[in-house]
Amino acid sequence: MKANILVVDDEQSIVDLVEVYLKNEDYRVFKFYNGQDALNCVERESVDLAILDVMLPDGDGFSICRKIREKHNFPVIMLTAKDEEIDKINGLMLGADDYITKPFQPLELVARVKAQLRRSRQYNTSKPAREDHTIVFSGLVLDRDKHTCMLNERMLSLTPIEFSVLWELASSRGRVVSAEELFRKVWGGKYFSSSNNTVMVHIRHLREKMHDSAEHPKYIKTVWGVGYKIEG
Repeated sequence: MKANILVVDDEQSIVDLVEVYLKNEDYRVFKFYNGQDALNCVERESVDLAILDVMLPDGDGFSICRKIREKHNFPVIMLTAKDEEIDKINGLMLGADDYITKPFQPLELVARVKAQLRRSRQYNTSKPAREDHTIVFSGLVLDRDKHTCMLNERMLSLTPIEFSVLWELASSRGRVVSAEELFRKVWGGKYFSSSNNTVMVHIRHLREKMHDSAEHPKYIKTVWGVGYKIEG
């Protein structure tokens, strides 16, 4: 089945170029040059992944990402013209799954799109439940086949990346998992020093959604200089 990709950038040349490469991969593309039209599309169409520019004429990609996350969990890739860590961290904190800095190679963007779609489909495909695809402890229930997470009988709305991070930690319960190991298993890319910030921001997101505390954690604990672990 074709995936529907939303592309939002105020530079028409960039949108048109991305559209060509995505259509070559048989994706359906919805392209827009401002945030409001993009949000209208999200409400009207079934979107499988969004590519959002940080700078838009009627706002910014951060606010669009935040509004998308109020109702939807499909992957979001942020485009930024600045090679600044703060832009990347802001995007991740608001629910983005990945980011890429302009100028970029279209083939690299396509590769990241494929990776995010693959991960999203993996965790949203209904299969017969198997025991090793469910983790239950301390009020936390993770079902990898259904991509659902319950905490004390409350459903948590997690993005595919957040679910993957929590699954890896829960699967290694009691063992410290380094930021590098988490990044390699969840993002599947080469680990750089900046990758630690990516992991850190998603850990922060998970704690917020779980109403957990970094200072007095019940679930996700930071082992300084080593990594993260879940006990239970």
